[in-house]
Amino acid sequence: MSPPITARFLLDYGDFTLNVDLQLPGTGITVLFGHSGSGKTTLLRCIAGLQHASQGFLEINGVIWQDSHRKLFMPPHKRALGYVFQEANLFSHLTVEGNLQFGLKRIEKKTDAIAFQEILELLGINHLLKRMPSRLSGGEQQRVAIARALLLKPEILLLDEPLAALDLKRKREILPFLTNLHQHLAIPVIYVTHSQQEMAQLADTLVILKDGQTVVSGPLSETLSRLDTPLIQDYEANTVWPATIIEHESGYYLTRVDFHGGTLSLPLITAAINTPIRVQIYARDVSITLDSPTNTSILNVLSANIIGLSDNHRGQMVVQLQIGKQILLAHITLKSSLILNLKIGLAVYAQIKGTSILN
Repeated sequence: MSPPITARFLLDYGDFTLNVDLQLPGTGITVLFGHSGSGKTTLLRCIAGLQHASQGFLEINGVIWQDSHRKLFMPPHKRALGYVFQEANLFSHLTVEGNLQFGLKRIEKKTDAIAFQEILELLGINHLLKRMPSRLSGGEQQRVAIARALLLKPEILLLDEPLAALDLKRKREILPFLTNLHQHLAIPVIYVTHSQQEMAQLADTLVILKDGQTVVSGPLSETLSRLDTPLIQDYEANTVWPATIIEHESGYYLTRVDFHGGTLSLPLITAAINTPIRVQIYARDVSITLDSPTNTSILNVLSANIIGLSDNHRGQMVVQLQIGKQILLAHITLKSSLILNLKIGLAVYAQIKGTSILN
């Protein structure tokens, strides 16, 4: 197992201060999430060495890149990292292949032909090698930019809102390729976004930042379902469950999936049995009943226990439910909560009206 990433930075701009102390997994995708001005990009630039925090410590893959107490600061060009910005920044006078080869000439550890081909296939750009950047879509340009970064054999890949400049169609085009990253890459990825959909689809670990400080950090499914985060009252509040396909009911255009606590019926998924997926459940699509419902059109009704309640003081209650090993959030009205006399420890039934398949 890869050693964890330790990142501690204190950077004071006067009107804004970044003050973080993080220990992140050495594998998978860590998403830095927060609204504009929360410090996401500043933190990423500190990791890259593009921003020199006066007080900082950074250790990646067992190597210390910064330690202000020892006056150690590794310059950016010596850090084994790949960095992809919001704009692809491809060389307009070079073909895709020329852009990919350009950086390889400047590094000591060469990328062999097999690794080169694997990266092309991972990002689906084999057919683009002879094209000029002007003939690529925005999504294609970003896939080339990511491939260019990976060809440098980095020890960490940093992605700074790579989809921010793309329209919805191009975002949908590139997201499946980004999803493949944590299935095929052995190196850690740190991904900056303010999009809840990108965060839910890509993150293994979630770090929520606000005003330059860490609000919460941890595995995605656990972090999303906590009652002490700013996300739980949001209209887009959701939980993400890992699940596995166990059956296709083709006649009903449904797929059955298994999760740690039961099974769900989902819209038909064109994937093989035993394929792992992520299921996203919005809190607004969950209702609660005290008795097992009968004669209902809702297929997904699960036994649950209330483990947390949070009142937003504007007529809405967030209910935190335990279902097997999974946590589920439900948004209901305060009036409904009082009528049902909901309290921690109460056994109830959760009715899930809708789900989304993320990957």
